[in-house]
Amino acid sequence: MAKLKSGNFSTDQLNQLVARIERLEEEKKALGDDIKEVYAEAKAHGFDVKILRQVIRLRKMDKADLDEQETLLQVYMEALGMLADTPLGGAAMRAAGVEAAA
Repeated sequence: MAKLKSGNFSTDQLNQLVARIERLEEEKKALGDDIKEVYAEAKAHGFDVKILRQVIRLRKMDKADLDEQETLLQVYMEALGMLADTPLGGAAMRAAGVEAAA
């Protein structure tokens, strides 16, 4: 078995680091359980958990990244003719000179 080099760190330091990591992992698990409970509560109140998770993810994003993602989503949906079914989408597609996909 390899011995630790005394110049870099000690066995005591290693034990402390491992103990801290284990404690943080336990805290992370407890927080994860708490988050699951909040989502269950939201579901019990009639909220769509899938959409709620998406809202949480979007709120974490940088505004520039969010704007870029929304723009790309719009471009892709337009290219696929997915917005032509709505009055506003149909009008936008006609204004852009794009024919709706059949």
